[in-house]
Amino acid sequence: MIIKQLTVGPIMANCFILGCEDTRQAAVIDPGDEAHRILELLAREKLTVTQIINTHGHFDHVSANKKMKAATGAPIVIHALDAPMLTSLSRSAAAWGLSAEDSPEPDRTIADGDSVSVGNITLKVLHTPGHTPGGVSLLADGAVFVGDTLFQGSIGRTDFPGGDFATLRKSIQTKLFTLDGATTVYPGHNQPTTIGHERRHNPFVGENARFNG
Repeated sequence: MIIKQLTVGPIMANCFILGCEDTRQAAVIDPGDEAHRILELLAREKLTVTQIINTHGHFDHVSANKKMKAATGAPIVIHALDAPMLTSLSRSAAAWGLSAEDSPEPDRTIADGDSVSVGNITLKVLHTPGHTPGGVSLLADGAVFVGDTLFQGSIGRTDFPGGDFATLRKSIQTKLFTLDGATTVYPGHNQPTTIGHERRHNPFVGENARFNG
């Protein structure tokens, strides 16, 4: 399994390339900006994109959807509850004083328990709302891509429209913290962590949480 991380755009969101070593097929998870850099990395790794997957619909994670789809022809995949966000990215970015291209509508919507195939890799979809209503985490062998649900020592913001702290805490504690502690967490911002570390030490949702929503 090939995992490459790129930090893209003015809000410094993480885009992940997940590749199958056997087939050289790949998923681009959260192409938030700078499509040219994503495409250059794919070319260097000799990977063919077969899926464009959005963990949620915020513009800093999906603004390169249009360019990536145009360049690769790969389908755009997102949870149904966040799909409506894709066609209003320019308006959302403008509220931050930034610009973004609206995304095409998704080719496929996913729900909890679904799977997405990338070559010989199967990603299991975990619906983990709270940061957004349709936020998902994507579970592979020993790795989970969580978008803005969980961070190293923190959690996703819940003060945006559709956010809810109690829902986010439940998502993390019932969907993510039940995974093997050695599972590597690949978040939407900052550096990877592990389920075990966050389960023990996360100050918002861990065993000795100090903060409440």
